[in-house]
Amino acid sequence: MIEDRVGPRRVRETSPVKVFAIAGAIILAGAAVYYLWPGSTPPPPPPSSTSTAPAPVVQHYAVATPASAEALPLLAESDAAVTDALKKLLGPDAVGKLLVPDSLIRNIVATVDNLPRDHLAMRVSPVNAPGGTFRTTGHDDSLAVAADNGARYAPYVTAFEATDPAAAIPMYLRFYPLFQQAYIDLGFPNGYFNDRLVEVIDHLLDAPEPKGAVKLVSPHVLYEFADPDLEARSAGQKLMMRLGPDNEARVKAKLRAYRKELVSQTPASAISVPRTK
Repeated sequence: MIEDRVGPRRVRETSPVKVFAIAGAIILAGAAVYYLWPGSTPPPPPPSSTSTAPAPVVQHYAVATPASAEALPLLAESDAAVTDALKKLLGPDAVGKLLVPDSLIRNIVATVDNLPRDHLAMRVSPVNAPGGTFRTTGHDDSLAVAADNGARYAPYVTAFEATDPAAAIPMYLRFYPLFQQAYIDLGFPNGYFNDRLVEVIDHLLDAPEPKGAVKLVSPHVLYEFADPDLEARSAGQKLMMRLGPDNEARVKAKLRAYRKELVSQTPASAISVPRTK
């Protein structure tokens, strides 16, 4: 289904900026903090587990920058620092309008992990929903997403495009231990969040790019894509299509830049993450 809220017809609004929670929200949140804590400490391996499963093989290791004398805040106490840093980087108005300042890192990690799945959990959205309502045109067989619906998402796309991957990735790496901790706490004790991040970016880059009007149906309360192939796509890929063709192209271009920067941090061969005691 298309998740948005439309006049009398509901379509749960999950906000397209979750599309760039992968890079935008993650990187914006992790990035700005760098200005308060320059440098980085090497990210620790995942903690020990009572599971007998083998240690994970990391494909895209989060290589940290040189150590800093400044200690990272605890994950549960990181919101204030992240929010203050974002205000210095983006301005208080932008942060107030775009971000939900509670449990930012945990919600970013949960949203990233959900993007390739069928549904996104609204309660863990790291961003506020866009203003206005989901716009459609026509009715019955001609029902479609309105051409001007993409304008709702312009502030998010513009903010995402304004970030610099070459500067933002080192900032994300500075905070990587907290992202890894949040991923483990989410239920992946043998997982590696940076691998999941790259995987999700690839998944979003594979989102269809419909040409012309995107037809809809409304069999019940919620709108759905009329094309069964589009309707069968993940929540993240549906969000990409909802952005509109121009916004989708712009977001994908930026995601490619972030992916290139992330992968450039990866050693030539995958490494096993040893367990700690």
